[in-house]
Amino acid sequence: MEVAVIGNSEFILGFRLVGIRKTYSADNNEKLIEYITSALHDASVGILVLNSSDMERIPHRLRATLENSVKPTVIAIGAEEGRLSMRDRIKRSVGVDLWK
Repeated sequence: MEVAVIGNSEFILGFRLVGIRKTYSADNNEKLIEYITSALHDASVGILVLNSSDMERIPHRLRATLENSVKPTVIAIGAEEGRLSMRDRIKRSVGVDLWK
């Protein structure tokens, strides 16, 4: 399983520096939607990381798909972490609450 990161060039830079290979620079809405859709259909992607501000830019239907996705598990990083916490996302994808 691989981690994929989608966002503007500043957002993905740190992930590139730590060695994540699947980073996609999406500076406009069309590219953002294209890369997200591609990552959702990529069987090798286990975790998809997005900027929380980018989550607000995508269409409601795609956002709902991401919020309910188990594989890949979608993590929004930024000022607002999205509706589910990291704990809830891990619990949903693994099936066990790892904090207990």
